[in-house]
Amino acid sequence: MSETNDVNDAIKHFPRLRARTLRFGCGAPRSAQTVGDGSRALFLRSDGPEDLVTALWLSWFDESGEHHETKLADPRKLLGATADSEDVPAEEKARRERAREGGTGIVGYSADDDGNRIVFTINGRLFLTEIAWNDETGAPEPHTRELAGEWLDEDPEMYTPVLNPRIAPDGEHVLYTTGSYLMLVDIGGELGDRITAVYGVSVEDEDGNPAENTWKIGLAEFVAGEEMDRYDGFWWAPDSQHVLFESFDTADEPTWYISDPADPEKPAAGRRYPRALTRNADVYLTVITLAFDENDRYAGITGNADVDWDREAYEYVAAVSWRRGHDPLVLVQNRRQTRDQVLEVAVAADGAALGATRVLEEHANEQWIDLVHGTPAYTPDGRLVCSLNDMATDTNRLTVDGRPFTPAGWNVRTVLAVTDEDVLAVVQRAPEIATEVPRAWAGSGAASDAESLFGGHDARSFDVVSMGYDGSVAPITTEPGQWTASRGARGMVVSGRDMRSARARMRHILGEQSATISSTAAEPGFTPNVTFTRLGEHRLYTAIIAPSPSSPYAHADKLPVLMKPYGGPGFQQVVASQSFYWEGQWWADQGFLVVTADGRGTTGRGPAWDRAIFENMKGVTLADQIEAVNALPEAVSRLNADGRRPGVPAPDLDKVCMIGWSYGGFLSALAVLDAPNVFKAACAGAPPTDWTLYDTHYTERYLGLDPDVYYRNGIVQDAPKLERPLMLIHGFADDNVTIAHSLRLSQALMAAGRPHTFLPLTGITHMTNDETVAENLLTLQRDFLRDALA
Repeated sequence: MSETNDVNDAIKHFPRLRARTLRFGCGAPRSAQTVGDGSRALFLRSDGPEDLVTALWLSWFDESGEHHETKLADPRKLLGATADSEDVPAEEKARRERAREGGTGIVGYSADDDGNRIVFTINGRLFLTEIAWNDETGAPEPHTRELAGEWLDEDPEMYTPVLNPRIAPDGEHVLYTTGSYLMLVDIGGELGDRITAVYGVSVEDEDGNPAENTWKIGLAEFVAGEEMDRYDGFWWAPDSQHVLFESFDTADEPTWYISDPADPEKPAAGRRYPRALTRNADVYLTVITLAFDENDRYAGITGNADVDWDREAYEYVAAVSWRRGHDPLVLVQNRRQTRDQVLEVAVAADGAALGATRVLEEHANEQWIDLVHGTPAYTPDGRLVCSLNDMATDTNRLTVDGRPFTPAGWNVRTVLAVTDEDVLAVVQRAPEIATEVPRAWAGSGAASDAESLFGGHDARSFDVVSMGYDGSVAPITTEPGQWTASRGARGMVVSGRDMRSARARMRHILGEQSATISSTAAEPGFTPNVTFTRLGEHRLYTAIIAPSPSSPYAHADKLPVLMKPYGGPGFQQVVASQSFYWEGQWWADQGFLVVTADGRGTTGRGPAWDRAIFENMKGVTLADQIEAVNALPEAVSRLNADGRRPGVPAPDLDKVCMIGWSYGGFLSALAVLDAPNVFKAACAGAPPTDWTLYDTHYTERYLGLDPDVYYRNGIVQDAPKLERPLMLIHGFADDNVTIAHSLRLSQALMAAGRPHTFLPLTGITHMTNDETVAENLLTLQRDFLRDALA
């Protein structure tokens, strides 16, 4: 078969292959965590390109410097055939939906400080892997067994579900939650495993009988997982003698119901949802001191106190950090997210009552304060590292004891590690401010032709760097891409994607030695034909995807334009990673010039850019997409004039359409409602049409608390203006952007006599991993747009 046929065949089969491979993630190593001194690293990987069942692995170097990979725990060996037919608790399914986790088997783990004991769940069962090291060969000898299985079987109503197990730093005990109780597991020994309920929440009616329990313990509330990226609800102390945990009451939150209309016998599932402009869950923190007997088995609680802070003024618990040698840090935010406090909780502090707090720092911003994962944090020697939205330098920076130390123009996205010498962080450079390029990056995407192909070290690249407290910056990653890392004292694992390779890559580095951790992930079989550029007055970072050289549309003089944005706050799509453009390439080979432009409000360009959409998401984000469309002809002409790449077909501005999902779906529907002179058709997937139906933490951050602002930013009231073809797509099982959004818009369109197409998806959540649905969704949208533009 010729290369042309190979590419065309790969394009044809792309939708199903992407779904079967979980977006080409099966078989690729992920979730790496260095253990010990960093010479070893745990990671997850399934056995093949379409294998969803993920196993636990160890990457390690022997004394000669040779690298090895050892499978520590295989779900199929532990559970047999049932490993492929996953049955997990509803609470775990909800956590995975919040984390956008589509895999099965071992999807998360917890290791002790030495990295020789690891716990995880499979199908709701609790397992422990212990690693012994052979003195003669130096090789690991793992042994995995079920932990306390007889307890779970004897009284499942009491001891299950097993949620979020975390092993103590000393490796002697495991804590998990059922949602109603915190359970502590004594590990083995001569006396065997034992489970004890150490704390619980329950509700009784006036007669002392069990009543509806709206309380949860040891879990993160909905907005913490969905919007703050905080998935834990309890935290071990580094000394393994104390525990800090969350409990929350959802009684004041509205109850929403998710139903399956295709199965009328199945009752609707009710759950509490923190709808914007309504009440949040009532969150508490408690710290306890644990006692253990001479056999190191749990003997009771010797200290117990609620954490004391101004919960009315600061109702969000945004982050918790507990470092060895220090008391825990808690970051709390007010409802509008315009003020926060960094609290130290008294646990081992001399003279302070258990649970008492002292405010270490306070921050404020007129619009909102961004959360930066990994902050706040203590250095080992006790200095406090925090994040700062520095409006004066238009940079998201870090401070140490209140002093900004990261340079202007280096926007910090995530803090990965904090030492006395440096902070390891993921950053995005603003070249307009940080004009000097580190020597390690010289020649890496620096020339304009290379940058147009591979991206540059700017908002398109998530770079891992070491940042000294003197303001120095030392890059760890050298190619533009989407990178992250886990670092120990001697070793580090760097993982991510870029524009040069289709596969995600993971590299274990130990001093001068390094090894690439193997991957069996599938590849799409084509390389996206992407050109990066900047568009319009706002210099929008933009990716233009043209048809493949083998496509029948490759030499077209002019093509319809398909705008394919996310376009909203908190995310970006113009990133130096091939995976962002595979679907766009499929669309390009259907006969479209595909354009993705990151407008104001998207991340990576500093706090002023982010905040341009405050209280006006609707107007600003649509204006930037229009700006991109209008600037497109000149940009394409300029790209073709330099002659360094095959020509890009000219954009036909009489045939511009838009597709998108989530905020991109909102923007797509908005485009045909409010700018029909520019956009001739749209397909809107899971669009939030009425912002009062979305959650508190996300929506109120950008729109505030004024109901009039919500009305102005909604699109249901715009229904009578529709004069272009619009397809609405929504999953009935979506518990993030519920189908009520699309139903309300559809109802308003019907009332206004405006024809439209509505595609409801039974059993589909906010993620669409079913291969039949994935393929048919694309082809139905393609045919709809072709007909609309004909």
